[in-house]
Amino acid sequence: MIGFRALLFNTLYLLWTAAMHIVCLPLLLAPASVIHKAGKIWIAGSLWLLRICVGLDMREIGSEHLPAEPVLFAVKHQSAWETLYLSWRLNQPAFVLKKELLHIPLFGWFLRRVGMIAIDRSGKAAALKKMVADAKATFAQGRPVIIFPEGTRVAPGAHRPYQPGIAALYAQLGVPVIPVALNSGLFWGKKAILKKPGTITIEYLPPIPPGLDRKSFMRELESRIETASNRLAQES
Repeated sequence: MIGFRALLFNTLYLLWTAAMHIVCLPLLLAPASVIHKAGKIWIAGSLWLLRICVGLDMREIGSEHLPAEPVLFAVKHQSAWETLYLSWRLNQPAFVLKKELLHIPLFGWFLRRVGMIAIDRSGKAAALKKMVADAKATFAQGRPVIIFPEGTRVAPGAHRPYQPGIAALYAQLGVPVIPVALNSGLFWGKKAILKKPGTITIEYLPPIPPGLDRKSFMRELESRIETASNRLAQES
């Protein structure tokens, strides 16, 4: 039964996504704010399908830590779910993502148009410098920035080293960092066709203020995110 419901979701999600991208194609000529609004409609429909077809819902913890001003979000990355949900939940966020995503037909065109922060992962110092400059421009527009510190999706309970990108942004931007923990990978795994019913929990942790040295910041960030994510996994 779970397999059938997941197959139903995958089919309807693919059709819904294709239809929205084609219908919204003329919006590539519209302001980015209009594209963001259309994207929220697509995401709301996708999350509705996930809830109706699969029985997968969500809950938030720590929303009191979400500030009115734009900040840097450092998010645990286990699934495609958080990219959808946070795009819908936050105010026109810019994700730090690999530049290859911009080359995907239709989808990549919209990513480029709304001002995502694409990085060349082979560029090293030059890539970090450009990422910081793009993030500053994003904050100047009043938009938050989202980065996945591990650089890729990681299964629940697994661990990858935190990448230098988050440290560079923290040092150069001088804004608070909101760590975000979650357990989405338990229900929608990396490259998983099967989605499982249940409740995804996303938790916004207390902000880390600017001004810490690099080593202290990275240690504090990793400790908060990993501890909270492991706790959420165990609770589920």
